[in-house]
Amino acid sequence: MSETQQLPSIQPSTPSPAQFIPPPPANLTTANLPQENARAAAAQIAFFRAIPWCNALLSRPRIVIDQSVSRQLKPPTSGLDTLLSKTLNTLSTIPAYVTFYVLPETAEDLIGEVHSLLALGHDVNGWEGICHGGLVVTLIDEVMGQVFAVNRNSGRLKGGDDVMPVTGWLNTRFERPVKTGSGKEGDEVKVVLVSARLVKRDGRKFFLEGEVRADEGRVVCARGEACFVLVKEKL
Repeated sequence: MSETQQLPSIQPSTPSPAQFIPPPPANLTTANLPQENARAAAAQIAFFRAIPWCNALLSRPRIVIDQSVSRQLKPPTSGLDTLLSKTLNTLSTIPAYVTFYVLPETAEDLIGEVHSLLALGHDVNGWEGICHGGLVVTLIDEVMGQVFAVNRNSGRLKGGDDVMPVTGWLNTRFERPVKTGSGKEGDEVKVVLVSARLVKRDGRKFFLEGEVRADEGRVVCARGEACFVLVKEKL
């Protein structure tokens, strides 16, 4: 994508997530949820800011950065977003995940493109040192979903609170392996840049494109095309 093609050639070592990111609390309650989510978001943003090429992306003008909605910790009794907020929220799977986008000039304009930085550990492998292909597809689908989340949370996506986007279809083309960390000290994770953009809207149907990029955002590893449909939650 145009915003990520002119990245500087820097070869920093990726810091250990354990230096920045504490594990989710064992005694999570509804009362301390906002505090814990704020703490987790700050820790994960700090992790990416410690990586020069990631910090360059997060430091551009008019950038909004936050914890992805599906990564936010939920009440203990909730079954919502457990894949990203619980199952894949460990130091050896996806210890850090944040979303960022450029704020449109007006409040009426949709946020048409969303980017996410994700750290991939060795417990998301298919082959040794290579992320499972099914998870790569999941990452594209996940960040495409964040296009709707950021627009809904900012009041740009109309339709009421009972309207939700679901994936109608998603086609993925793999171009290169997505590497992960080895798990050895100093090589716990590899960071990928996942981007999604809205291409067209046709009534309740939204057509999107997405990419997974590695090597400081310069190399495309996978591309996706999808159709999302807005449906009523209580059908």
